[in-house]
Amino acid sequence: MKLGPKYKIARRLGAPIFEKTQTQKFAASKKSAAGGKEGAKRPKAKSDFGRQLIEKQKARFTYGITERQFSKYVKDIIEKRAPKATDALYEVLERRLDNTVYRIGLANSRAAARQLVSHGHITVNGTRVTVPSYRIAKGDKLSIRDGSAKKNYFAAVLEKAKDINPPAWIAGDVAKKTWVIQAFPKAEGESLLFDLGAIFEYYRR
Repeated sequence: MKLGPKYKIARRLGAPIFEKTQTQKFAASKKSAAGGKEGAKRPKAKSDFGRQLIEKQKARFTYGITERQFSKYVKDIIEKRAPKATDALYEVLERRLDNTVYRIGLANSRAAARQLVSHGHITVNGTRVTVPSYRIAKGDKLSIRDGSAKKNYFAAVLEKAKDINPPAWIAGDVAKKTWVIQAFPKAEGESLLFDLGAIFEYYRR
């Protein structure tokens, strides 16, 4: 998915949705854009549609998903009348293979994780999977492909992964290069950069 300047997009949406914008440098750039002080310029009041659109864009850019794919996720949940639609959407987004690879620390961004998956470096239950949107299931075992594990990249990234605590729904063994999905991700208790409820309001217009 092609994007423009990430700092500009993140400032427009008002949230550090990209890994490179989750830094002090980005926070400083926001202050500079606001005239030296956070909130120095009073933003224009947004319509409900404008607010919902921004929340949708925040989520879509966070996970690096095209509009077509993102809308399909949301509309499928609406059609199925899931009792907790917001939880269902969060679960679908988090269970993407590229996101899971990012969560366990094998890549420093979701874009890099997508590349690892696309190039066939990751296996699920012993089978190489090259589809970033592949949806992992409870009990699935993720590993680094044997041929890939010998590459210098993984030697370095596994050393860093030792200091990363994956989400509670993933049980990992960095030494064995394996991670097991032991539960489904839940939105409850998570600090999100976007409003899941507003996203459904947008698509239910």
